[in-house]
Amino acid sequence: MGGGHRIEPTGHPAPPAGDVAKAVNGGRAGTVVQAGAIYGGVHQHPGRVAATLLGPEHADTLAARNNLAYWRGEDGDPAGAVEPLRELVGVQRRVLGPDHPVTLTTRGHLARRLGEAGDPAAAFEELLADRLRAEDPDDPLIRTTRSNLAYRRNALGR
Repeated sequence: MGGGHRIEPTGHPAPPAGDVAKAVNGGRAGTVVQAGAIYGGVHQHPGRVAATLLGPEHADTLAARNNLAYWRGEDGDPAGAVEPLRELVGVQRRVLGPDHPVTLTTRGHLARRLGEAGDPAAAFEELLADRLRAEDPDDPLIRTTRSNLAYRRNALGR
């Protein structure tokens, strides 16, 4: 296959790892706008996108969509990250299941962005109930969700 893409054992071309690595490292280094732009290119460029190459429900495509929304929120646009995260959660619930750890993690990102955008703590309340039902009670993510819920409740004066 042309274009210099690596082929995975499934026969599908892999997304360009160099661009993904640049986005991750750029975001970690504080260049959030650059990371978002790179993820946008990885996710949207028709010749290179995970969605085009691997399909819209492939795990790598879902990860790219999550990362794109994450960096959008980190770049100061939490409200702009909400709808892409809501759409992604819908796909993940259908493809992975509502209790899958990746689905629950994305719901945590959505709850965070809803809180930053000024919405109440309801998303964290629902997430905590689902985590308690689906995960081990000692899972560190349950403690994180409880902490985030307490923070949001405190911000609301509850």
